[in-house]
Amino acid sequence: MRVRRLGWAGLELEADGERLVIDYVRDLSPLFTGWKPGEGLAMPGGTVAAALVTHLHRDHTDAAALAEVLASGAPVFRPAPGHGDDVDNVTTLLAERELTLRGLAAEVVDTWSTRDTGPFRVTAVPAVDGLGDPQLNWVVEAEGQRLFHGGDTMFHGYWWLIARRFSPFDAVFLPANGAVVDAPHLQPPSPLPAALDPRQAAAAAEILDARYAVPMHYEAEQPDKIAGYVEIADPETEFREHAGARARVLPIGEWLDLAGGLPA
Repeated sequence: MRVRRLGWAGLELEADGERLVIDYVRDLSPLFTGWKPGEGLAMPGGTVAAALVTHLHRDHTDAAALAEVLASGAPVFRPAPGHGDDVDNVTTLLAERELTLRGLAAEVVDTWSTRDTGPFRVTAVPAVDGLGDPQLNWVVEAEGQRLFHGGDTMFHGYWWLIARRFSPFDAVFLPANGAVVDAPHLQPPSPLPAALDPRQAAAAAEILDARYAVPMHYEAEQPDKIAGYVEIADPETEFREHAGARARVLPIGEWLDLAGGLPA
């Protein structure tokens, strides 16, 4: 199995000639207004057989982008809808509407549930969302390798349960921008990160016994986002400092071959 960063939190995985994407997006402007569609984001190299989404924030679920690359009838595995009223779910409603509009074959997957799709075995594992919305993280296995995708989870106590069931990992992709969020519907605001910061991501990678730990959910150029969204200034450098020898910064568009560990 090999894997390529598509930008932000997006990944393309390839095994036995088939492709799977995780959190693939092309247009972040509904959430990050200073980010032009497609800017700093790569596309999969061909038709995609299945998609995973960690949660329905618009920077992780882009139904229009998925509709362009998915094979007809390809599954989109997703977490459950949010609970409560429209205020509670304000950050997921747009992506929910877009999934319905595009008519994608979306399937809600419960935590610890496993699906087989082509050469890939995918398992939904626990995550904790910084805004209180439903979120899954994903374990993907194919061709004897195992990968973890961390969406934009916070640090939590499930790491050890995931490790007991699946470690070691050939690669873990973890958010590292440590975003602190001040949103109108989340008052009073928290001064604590709503997604892993570099030190927390490195700690998670160690618990998961990762051969390679790859930071994601950040951009080196730091395009303008939204008011009330404040990130770590240099996630790459801080992550390298904390993660040590297992740290592997993967530029957007480059492949990592998990069998050999070298760029493809």
